[in-house]
Amino acid sequence: MPSTPFYSNKYYDSQFEYRHVILPPDISALIPRDVLLSEEDCRRFGIRQSDGWQHYANHKPEPHILLFRRPHNGIPNEVDYL
Repeated sequence: MPSTPFYSNKYYDSQFEYRHVILPPDISALIPRDVLLSEEDCRRFGIRQSDGWQHYANHKPEPHILLFRRPHNGIPNEVDYL
């Protein structure tokens, strides 16, 4: 398992762009499972993304995977739609 977070490619629906972040075990062990993280919290835990990404869910079967989204305007050039 990598020692730094893995960032998925972005994927889209009509309102949001999404990505998931897979955390290494040492970081995952520090993340509370019952709360959503703020951008500041994410940065404190070493999750580095451009501004605007919102942690909106934890992947329950695999708690080391965090789900993020942010609104998008228009259709990006290269997209994978949900």
